[in-house]
Amino acid sequence: METTPNSWGFADRRRRQCQCIQIQTHVAEETRHRNFSNMATSCCRISPIISMFVGFLVIASSVGPVVPVSISSEVNGRLPANQTFRPGEELQKLKRIKALLGAINKPAVKTIQSPDGDLIDCVLSHQQPAFDHPLLRGQKPLDPPERPKGHNPTGSVPEIFQSWTISGESCPEGTIPIRRTREEDVLRATSIQRFGRKVRRAVRRDSSSTGHEHAVGYVMGDQYYGAKASLNVWAPHVANQYEFSLSQMWVISGSFGDDLNTIEAGWQVSPELYGDNYPRFFTYWTSDAYQATGCYNLLCSGFVQTNNKIAIGAAISPISAYNGGQFDISLLVWKVNFNFNSSVC
Repeated sequence: METTPNSWGFADRRRRQCQCIQIQTHVAEETRHRNFSNMATSCCRISPIISMFVGFLVIASSVGPVVPVSISSEVNGRLPANQTFRPGEELQKLKRIKALLGAINKPAVKTIQSPDGDLIDCVLSHQQPAFDHPLLRGQKPLDPPERPKGHNPTGSVPEIFQSWTISGESCPEGTIPIRRTREEDVLRATSIQRFGRKVRRAVRRDSSSTGHEHAVGYVMGDQYYGAKASLNVWAPHVANQYEFSLSQMWVISGSFGDDLNTIEAGWQVSPELYGDNYPRFFTYWTSDAYQATGCYNLLCSGFVQTNNKIAIGAAISPISAYNGGQFDISLLVWKVNFNFNSSVC
């Protein structure tokens, strides 16, 4: 049966600002849609020019509000300090890690060495993790979705905004760039099962919660089809491996209980996830309040990328400096419809 799944598109553009005097919050253009609250927040500014189109296939439901949560920092669960070494268990753990890496890292047509240490694999579009999902297996790669009216590309040449493109290397047409996941990335996680996933906690609209300091700005209303925000990019210091800091746009629907649906995009500094303190472009989604569904970037199936110039999870460069140049990324999220020869709900 042919159905039309709910999908979302992302566009990412970068522009340079000469100076920064005060923190601004941009939530430009929200388009309206059913049962959507629109929330947006931001804490700075940055600048991209690269257009990115991503189809977001959440096998779940509708999404709504837009909330760029600005600069959020918190401590996740820590690994036990004193562990007894058990060879048998360690061997099984390494086998599970190897299997996970085999599922995440796809065969590369080309590999690019980034100056920050990342390996960027150029993977054929139809071999990306999204097409491992049973409902997408065998489907053809998607064409970039049409942008909403008034949001067409300007035609200007994209400027470099990710470290891996500094050398001038790029992924060929028909492929997408994917940051390679390594064994040490998985070993930093609190568990193999939770790798690439957020720690589940009560989600709140306000800024008060235990161990999670954040500022939020949001918009709620009738019906929204999407939203746009510009986020200033910095490299904030985090105290240890299990803290992170981020600025993001958050599109949500449902209540703040078990039916929460989100699509999230922005930048984050997360030593646990990436092994360094670089600000990195990221995406996240969940359809059940961070319980069993969703993940960061392309670490599970559910997010279809069509752009070959942006690597989700790769470091952003350049970044803003105090009393210096200011850089921001502009994110546009909108709902689109894709037709598949399979049933998606």
